[in-house]
Amino acid sequence: MIGTWHLVRLALRRDRILLPVWIFFLVFTTLSTTTALEEVYGTQQSRALLGATANANSAFLAMLGPLHDWSTLGGLVAWRWGVFAGLFIAIMALLVVTRHTRAEEEAGRTELIAATVVGRHAPLASSVIVAGGASLLIGVLQALVLIGKDLPAAGAFAFGLSTASVGLVFTGVSAFTAQLSENSRVSNAIAGGFLGVTYLLRAAGDAAGESGPQWLTWFSPIGWTEQVRSFGDNRFWVLGISLVTAVLLVGVSACVVTRRDVGLGLLPTRLGPAHGRIGTPFGLAWRLQKGSLIGWSLALFVVGMIYGSVAQAVGQMVEDNPTLGQIVQQIGGADAMVDAFFATITQLLGLITSIYLVQAILRLRSEETSFRAEPILATPVTRWGWVASHAAFAVVGGAVVLAFAGLGLGLVHGLQTGDVGTVLPKMLGAALVQLPAAWVIAGVALALFGLFPQFTGVSWAVVSVSLVITLLGPALQLDQWIIDVAPFTHVPKYPDITFGPLAWLTAVAAVLLAAGFAGFRRRDLTT
Repeated sequence: MIGTWHLVRLALRRDRILLPVWIFFLVFTTLSTTTALEEVYGTQQSRALLGATANANSAFLAMLGPLHDWSTLGGLVAWRWGVFAGLFIAIMALLVVTRHTRAEEEAGRTELIAATVVGRHAPLASSVIVAGGASLLIGVLQALVLIGKDLPAAGAFAFGLSTASVGLVFTGVSAFTAQLSENSRVSNAIAGGFLGVTYLLRAAGDAAGESGPQWLTWFSPIGWTEQVRSFGDNRFWVLGISLVTAVLLVGVSACVVTRRDVGLGLLPTRLGPAHGRIGTPFGLAWRLQKGSLIGWSLALFVVGMIYGSVAQAVGQMVEDNPTLGQIVQQIGGADAMVDAFFATITQLLGLITSIYLVQAILRLRSEETSFRAEPILATPVTRWGWVASHAAFAVVGGAVVLAFAGLGLGLVHGLQTGDVGTVLPKMLGAALVQLPAAWVIAGVALALFGLFPQFTGVSWAVVSVSLVITLLGPALQLDQWIIDVAPFTHVPKYPDITFGPLAWLTAVAAVLLAAGFAGFRRRDLTT
């Protein structure tokens, strides 16, 4: 374990932007959600109506889980935000651990560090401390925010610790998956796949209702957050399940670290063909990026199906609660409540897709810093051609991902309404209209890569800030000029689509992409 605290300091320095953004997002979303629910459901009558509607619809149960206590504001917060808070903190934890373990080994830096006075367990221990510590800090801050809203302290800490417990579990999950593959992307994919399975298990158990297999939620770390029943029974003992699971996963990972070579994984690497068949830069980019593109497309298709199944319930819910109808209409910016729901959901899907676009662009930087770009550019391949081969997966691949999201929305909602032929094209268009704003964020990433490569990590901060401003800007009462900074603010709201703002966003994205191309052409590699 020698050298662990030095590596902790190094990790905190490298994540000095990303971790504060994650913390800010999760804590202030808790605050804004509490404030919004307090305004919308200020009377017992409105809360009782919500409880009857939410628990009677399987789509809402699958997405948010059961509403255990509708009579208190804390119970509403735990229902509305608990599942998603656990989902987001799990993503944060697995990304942080993989970044400081498997990604470092893949880049060859762990081997250099291991040549100094650093113990074999230090890299793993430092990443677990950083990810686990960030999870606990988020949980405590969430509890303090809820206490500041005059909610009971016991329920507030039950909620905060239940969120933190998901982060601890997926810290252990990611620590284990980092031992499986030589590639950090594969490690993240395995951990992300496990997260998706646990979410679906929870959704299946909750959607079945009291007569179904509710025991499925006990197989999901996200389901454990529900079983704590914050602001109700406050079952703190459930947190022990998460703690034991996290300790076991980290312990197994620590044992595996000492039984494998640095840089290798437990899963054998698949050998390539004896004779190469890749003859173009795009062919190589396709080989490197296709797994990510397929995975994101399928994931957004499933997410679209889930939200599409909820649309009808939203319409009914809004009809029963006029106050909620006014709020949703203000957020969506459309007269029809279901249209307002789709306007908000497609915007969210666009924000999620921008994460894929940045990931596709930053593959250029990882190829460069891993010294795999130099052999390629030593051939007749031009710099522009190499950059374009990967940028295509942001420009065209983003359209593919959003199209799958729109197909999921339109297919399910169309089947519910019995009018697939009309609904499906509308949902497809509503999703694709988010593409120019996502291109702007991809353009920022490419511009940083070309002009300021040492700051390419700021691209993730741009994504996070855009997400926070777009989703929380009005709730936090930010100045309009701050809200206008986020490109998704300027996307026309479904169904009132106008092409003027889309043209401007496309032009801005084109300028940023051109700046990235020009900058990379003029600079040295690995600078």
